[in-house]
Amino acid sequence: MVPKNKKYRLGDILMQQGYISDTQLKSALDAQKKTKQRLGDYLIDSGIVSDKDIAQALHIQLGIKIVELRGIDIPEDVITLVGGSVLRRHNVLPIAFVTGSRNTLILVMSDPLDMVAQDDISIITNCFIEPRISTAREINAVLDRYFGSDETLSAAEKFSKDKAVKDHDLAAAAAEEALDLSSAPIVQIVRSIIEQAVRSRASDIHIEALEKQLRIRYRIDGVLIEKMVYDITLLPALSARIKILGGMDISEKRKPQDGRITVTVDRSEYDIRVSVLPSYFGEKIVMRLADKTALTKSKSELGMRESELKRFDRILSSPNGILLVTGPTGSGKSTTLYTALSELNTESVNIITVEDPVEASVTGINQVQVNPKADLTFATALRSILRQDPDIIMIGEIRDYETASIAVQASITGHFVVSTLHTNSAAATVTRLMDMGIESYLLADSLVGVIAQRLVRRLCPHCKKARLTSPEENLMLSKDFNDHITIYEPVGCPMCAETGYFGRIGVYEIMEISQNLKRIIATKGSTANIQNTAVTEGMKTLHSSAAEYVLDGTTSIAEMMRVSFEE
Repeated sequence: MVPKNKKYRLGDILMQQGYISDTQLKSALDAQKKTKQRLGDYLIDSGIVSDKDIAQALHIQLGIKIVELRGIDIPEDVITLVGGSVLRRHNVLPIAFVTGSRNTLILVMSDPLDMVAQDDISIITNCFIEPRISTAREINAVLDRYFGSDETLSAAEKFSKDKAVKDHDLAAAAAEEALDLSSAPIVQIVRSIIEQAVRSRASDIHIEALEKQLRIRYRIDGVLIEKMVYDITLLPALSARIKILGGMDISEKRKPQDGRITVTVDRSEYDIRVSVLPSYFGEKIVMRLADKTALTKSKSELGMRESELKRFDRILSSPNGILLVTGPTGSGKSTTLYTALSELNTESVNIITVEDPVEASVTGINQVQVNPKADLTFATALRSILRQDPDIIMIGEIRDYETASIAVQASITGHFVVSTLHTNSAAATVTRLMDMGIESYLLADSLVGVIAQRLVRRLCPHCKKARLTSPEENLMLSKDFNDHITIYEPVGCPMCAETGYFGRIGVYEIMEISQNLKRIIATKGSTANIQNTAVTEGMKTLHSSAAEYVLDGTTSIAEMMRVSFEE
């Protein structure tokens, strides 16, 4: 326990441990007086330190243990000692009793120097407090697991009993409540749904109208998981609240609508794209979550192997030409594109993008959002961009002949162009562009590389189970029929929310356009011909890349088959 007679200050601790300088501390303290934030919150919001840095500094200085909360199972007699609202207010989590002569409760805290929180919990539980350290985000994620459903359910019940709901139309009631952004039950429900999705690592939230129920599902690691079910009467108010946040028309229920919401969860900013679609039993709402910092990763974080990184670097070093990234929706194409742009983003080059929509703001890059209503399409924007003296052009997606033609012309006239396309493999991308009407000789001249990619789920390292392959599986893995090979399969445990998987990794097929491939493309070679030549020159197919992840225990054979089935 932290000695109460000794005065520790967070700023001094961070300075002593080398996380911040004296100058940074002074300017942070000055700014803190204006913002009225706690010092730790201000430092994290400003990007000076991370929440994990603060936890580590407190651990070193105070000698208090850091606790890994993911997958923790808290005894019922411990978690029910204190109400969820009190735990959320102080951002603390009781996890266990210490056996001994006196009642001692182990309390995980994001700020172990918060004596008010310790005193409050001590009075409520009649226990001595022994603090542990974790981050606010991790504590909130566990509180969501134990109290999240009950909190949203009680808010839903409160909403249904509300006098305004009885007296008025549900949507009108939600519009009135929108003025009070903290206490209205429907506001709390929407905020809770979004916060729980973020802490669950969800990429999408699906709010669906069934005949008598309202179902909420989260897409986690590419798979939809049901999280909550409410009475269908909640839908009009929920829909109205989301439309207000997304800048849509709450009175329009017969037409599809799109909107955008920006929210801050655990001091990280998220951009949410909202789509509302009228369905048979009511409106279906899908919200796509994007962390504003998640798209701008370093190359090493993409999951490429060393040989693939070298190929990627060689393609990016081309002075002009087209680099295409292909794959289905949700395969990580945008992340790869933004990573490529971040690599190329220096003071000496002019980078302009045309996107629909702009997915992440990148400092130093000029980003243009497509607006069909103002006749600002990919093609019209590209024509204007070419008069802006660009060195590098990023096109969000090549959708038609006109866009593809301008991209090819731009690359031939000395620009480096990066874009995406929806095709199944790197080789199929070439024939798709020819089918669009691009002349084969122009394509051979302009293309410098094609990256096809997918995302496979990583097996949970805590519960994956080893087994030997069957003869049929050996053939899928390009091994001898009678080999005895150890692979792993999912099981499920608290660490992975019983799914058997945690996180995803990219699988890549990187095709550099060599002189041989240029000749084949120029003579309108088939997809099979292009692929076979690329493989003989060292390209790994999606199937062989995924097979390597199966053999090294990163993923399962079922995941490999899901992303790269080959005869």
